[in-house]
Amino acid sequence: MTRPRKASRNAGEADRLPGRPPWALLVPGLLGLAFLVLPLFGLLVRAPWSTLGTRLVQTQVLEALRLSLLTATLATCLCLLLGVPLAWTLARVRFPGVRFVRALVTVPLVLPPVVGGVALLLVLGRRGLVGGWLDRSFGLTFPFTTAGVVLAEAFVAMPFLVISVEGALRAADLRYEEAAATLGAGRWTIFRRITLPLVAPGVAAGAILCWARALGEFGATITFAGNFPGRTQTMPLAVYLALETDPQAAIVLSLVLLAVSVIVLAALRDRWLDGTR
Repeated sequence: MTRPRKASRNAGEADRLPGRPPWALLVPGLLGLAFLVLPLFGLLVRAPWSTLGTRLVQTQVLEALRLSLLTATLATCLCLLLGVPLAWTLARVRFPGVRFVRALVTVPLVLPPVVGGVALLLVLGRRGLVGGWLDRSFGLTFPFTTAGVVLAEAFVAMPFLVISVEGALRAADLRYEEAAATLGAGRWTIFRRITLPLVAPGVAAGAILCWARALGEFGATITFAGNFPGRTQTMPLAVYLALETDPQAAIVLSLVLLAVSVIVLAALRDRWLDGTR
């Protein structure tokens, strides 16, 4: 009597091909890994570890860190307020030009941030298309203010949230929403009680990516909001300024941003692994 074959194999073994990997792929792959890792390793090696604690508690460092965390959080809240409805519209509503609108939403991903800052100035500046009216009617000015930092960060970070949430909405099972509709639930109730819980992991992942992108924003911020300590000088801007006068301080600030990036990657690790199983 023959033994029955195993119905399944280990997932890791099933993905492996027999034989050694070809050097034509292995060597460039290792070079690519070194190209990405060595600069980070150099940052750790050249860091002033003996004076790190003292430099971290300096006033300019703490002020830039406080402002960065505040503006990135506010920008993420703004992106959630506007980006989730936009993602729902792109995923659920069929209208002429939806592909063109989706392309426009992703433009900030490939647009140079400095160009985004110039565009914000032309629209929200005191002489801009909308900014002039806001200044005359309500006395609201955004350039070179903390609010301007929030707007600049939200402009470059919102596509990350929209793409993540739209993907989650497209992957969600519509049968739950259809069942709720047959039971008499309204669209807002369905969205609040059914849709949002279904796509909550996607919203959380998009919000984390959005927050991390906002925290590291430089080009649009310095162009639209300037570089004023305590008001618009975020961590990336402080790194740029310190690099010219105090390279050791620039390294310390860079280490803080690197640590935040690692934390973000760790927070998203479980979601990425779940998505690849």
